[in-house]
Amino acid sequence: MSAPAAELVERFPGRRVLVVGDAILDAYLEGGAIRLCQEAPVAAIGLQQRVDEPGGAANAAANAAALGARTLLLAAIGGDADGDALERVLDARDVGTSLLVRSPARATVAKQRVVSGTQILVRLDSGTTEPLAAPDERALLDRLADAWPAVDAVLVSDYAKGTLTARVVAALERLQRAAPRVVVVDARDPGRYRTVAPTAVKPNHVEALDRLGAAPRRSARGRALWVASNGPRILERTGARIAAVTLDADGAVVLERGRPPHRTYARPASDATAVGAGDTFAATLTLALAAGADAQGAAEVATAAAGVVVGRARTTPCTLDELRAALAGRSKRVDAPDRLAAHLAAHRARGERVVFTNGCFDLLHRGHVSYLASAKALGDVLVVGLNDDESVRRLKGPARPLNPLDDRAEVLAALSCVDYVVPFAEDTPAALIEIVRPDVFVKGGDYTRATLPEADLVEALGGAVHLIPTVPERSTTGLIDRIRGGGRPLGLAGA
Repeated sequence: MSAPAAELVERFPGRRVLVVGDAILDAYLEGGAIRLCQEAPVAAIGLQQRVDEPGGAANAAANAAALGARTLLLAAIGGDADGDALERVLDARDVGTSLLVRSPARATVAKQRVVSGTQILVRLDSGTTEPLAAPDERALLDRLADAWPAVDAVLVSDYAKGTLTARVVAALERLQRAAPRVVVVDARDPGRYRTVAPTAVKPNHVEALDRLGAAPRRSARGRALWVASNGPRILERTGARIAAVTLDADGAVVLERGRPPHRTYARPASDATAVGAGDTFAATLTLALAAGADAQGAAEVATAAAGVVVGRARTTPCTLDELRAALAGRSKRVDAPDRLAAHLAAHRARGERVVFTNGCFDLLHRGHVSYLASAKALGDVLVVGLNDDESVRRLKGPARPLNPLDDRAEVLAALSCVDYVVPFAEDTPAALIEIVRPDVFVKGGDYTRATLPEADLVEALGGAVHLIPTVPERSTTGLIDRIRGGGRPLGLAGA
């Protein structure tokens, strides 16, 4: 992987990000039901307050700014009261508004939600959604060309509200060809930007289905499998190097040319909604890629940020402090066997399958990440048994581990596919297996059923043994030997 997530987010402040797209005013009219209306069989709502928030591209820009980026928003909004309100809330969120095109010929796109308690009762949509008129388009194109040289990354936020005309897309193509930037596209139709050759696209599952003319999948696992199997087609049709296909509140599947798919997992949120979470994901993905993350690392951080805002009552951004806290999160490390058994009993009561694997995980590399993601896909909960320092020395020699137990556990816990990290001191995980009682026990393909001493125990406890092929030429020992010998690295993320 690239830098650990906690280190990566510290590179966000000061990054220069340009957000181009459809800015929306999200207004919340909040109150409580006071009686039935006499004119019709509906509730009469006593309005208590109106709260305005940035939506659409404006929300993406607010998220980038909240994560520490120096953010400019390039969008066309109306010269009306809703436009004034949107500009005020953007200023309050530290989003640069000097590039906004205020057009008297347009009405600002607005979504007004009437809310009682936590329940949205109705949404009223208004505003101009036709393509920009020629004068507004020229103004936007001029500002795009002027802003491009001074930014590190560009996020295109296309809600099909008229801002991103064919001429604007063509301008993005020319600018990217002449002076490449990290370009992330979040669009209803990401195929429109194929000639731009974006760094990454962020369709949601429905948008990916629409592009390929496929039928919806209901379960998160079914959707993830469909995305993974159609990865080459999605990448080809979008022209992107990376595609992060989001699965609502269930994480994302990351596709990258020449690499196996990678699944990220969101932490469950009660009463989860997805209002604004896609903007949060896109903004965080953009910043992470601009900060030097690889595709997997960027998607892991973006999933964590989106998880912060999922389930909130309004459209609000994820701040840098909130993202730091989310990445620290609830401790996935469990040292007490009785606590682990209680956690797993709760998962099993919900019908979830438990997968177990173990190892030293001294220098986490792409082979490990691929292996752990594949292990998670075999069930619902992944428990990783982690050799403590003394047992690593007995297994690997006095020079190992290179990283102490606490560091190794923290890096493993940063992977969204890992649910629990459990240190153990014995040379084999047999005692831990008796506590976990895994439905599936996973080991690497360098083992066979006959050479795996724990196999009989797992099967006696009712579990199955599954061997996952290793990624060729990816091993911690081989990596250490190459570093010590001064050999050419294998291109390992995190080397």
